Amino acid sequence: MQKTVCFTGHRFIPDEEYESLWHSLTDTVENEIQNGAEIFRTGGALGFDTMAARCVLFLKKKYPHVRLELILPCPGQTKGWGRDDVLLYEQIRSEADAHRYLSDRYYPGILQARNRALVEGAELCIAYLTHSQGGTAYTVSLALRSGVTLINLGDPI
Repeated sequence: MQKTVCFTGHRFIPDEEYESLWHSLTDTVENEIQNGAEIFRTGGALGFDTMAARCVLFLKKKYPHVRLELILPCPGQTKGWGRDDVLLYEQIRSEADAHRYLSDRYYPGILQARNRALVEGAELCIAYLTHSQGGTAYTVSLALRSGVTLINLGDPI
């Protein structure tokens, strides 16, 4: 049986935390791979989701058996993003092992549906949670209520 890990985190990562968070995330993901994790899911958002996807793709060079799966709300997810962010999103999507859209269009509640889909079937949630409101807090709460183990790389809340 394959161990599944989901990621959730804030869209904004302070510049002074980025490098440290990258190293913590990489060490954590590599440790989980060594402990049997094979499927890693992220929601394709800016910030921590992007960092997590890049981390898994980086570690796939050393551990080619792991899979990156993107669970995306809808094709218009990048509407309003900057050019560089869209290009990085497209690169990650093309390098991922799988991606799926939950809907062909945006609707109120699609991001919560995406977060529920990330948690569903996961054994572990790796989070970057630094405050107790918003989508990341919702997803962490959902994971904990579902019995999913949590590793929070953010400041304690």
